[in-house]
Amino acid sequence: MTFSVLTFDEKEGIFAAAAATGSLCVGGWVLRGDIESGLVASQGTSPSSFWRDDCLRSMYTGQSASEAINLAIANDSGRNHRQIIALDKWGTTSGFTGNKSVSHASHITEQNLAVAGNMIAGSHVLEAVKKQVSSDRAPIEQRMLNALQAGKDAGGDNRGLLSAALLVLSPNHPPLDLRIDYSSDPLSDLQLLLDQSKQSPYYDWLSEVPIETDRKRAPQEETLLTNK
Repeated sequence: MTFSVLTFDEKEGIFAAAAATGSLCVGGWVLRGDIESGLVASQGTSPSSFWRDDCLRSMYTGQSASEAINLAIANDSGRNHRQIIALDKWGTTSGFTGNKSVSHASHITEQNLAVAGNMIAGSHVLEAVKKQVSSDRAPIEQRMLNALQAGKDAGGDNRGLLSAALLVLSPNHPPLDLRIDYSSDPLSDLQLLLDQSKQSPYYDWLSEVPIETDRKRAPQEETLLTNK
């Protein structure tokens, strides 16, 4: 049904997430992040957007990923149909996979990395994603796309893929939030969108957008005059 990955680059302070599924709109349903909180991927047979948003809010207030997940799922009688992984602002991770999730369903959690999947070809899909993220030396946004491709090549979603998403949060760059909501080849289309995001004029405009380390950033006066 869906596989997802969350990671944190401690050296650069960058959070990154990616997901792919055999249904529509994986980015809207599954991934959420905030540079002051961390990352969440909420998925499953009956995914809860409340889990996703509640976890992010809890981590913002200082709860760990484990504490945030436990709070989110505690009173949910439908939790065994759902799956979630979270990565907090310290890079610690946690996950939950309900016992009624469609096989194969499992998750992997370790410092700075979490991977989860349900209705996938097997645990080797998650291992392939983990290996790619851990060994790849490409820029983090490309590394995440490569990880999705590794998951697909290992068998991926049993139904094939129809949507894919990428989320990168950096203190020194504007958020990168790219989504392919419906496509017969969402990973190729996501790669095209990522490549386009690095081209002018869009890429040039990003230098004028507020970022975590400069929340007052705006166009310089000479830029405004040039653009008139």
